[in-house]
Amino acid sequence: MAEEIRAEMVANVWKVVASAGDTVSEGDTLVILESMKMEIPVVAESDGVVQQLVVNEGDVVQDGDLIAVIG
Repeated sequence: MAEEIRAEMVANVWKVVASAGDTVSEGDTLVILESMKMEIPVVAESDGVVQQLVVNEGDVVQDGDLIAVIG
């Protein structure tokens, strides 16, 4: 079953660490968001393969926006 990783706040995508097709483990950083001069890592919540990464560096995400899908 695919797991959707969603933004928990309004933020800028500062750095994209993972790519589609990458194998990740629970706790691995997928992207780093920046909000109010703070860096917030977005991590995989389970082991799997990144099926889709829908953000790019410089994008602005809103609360609830899809960041990645892990299957």
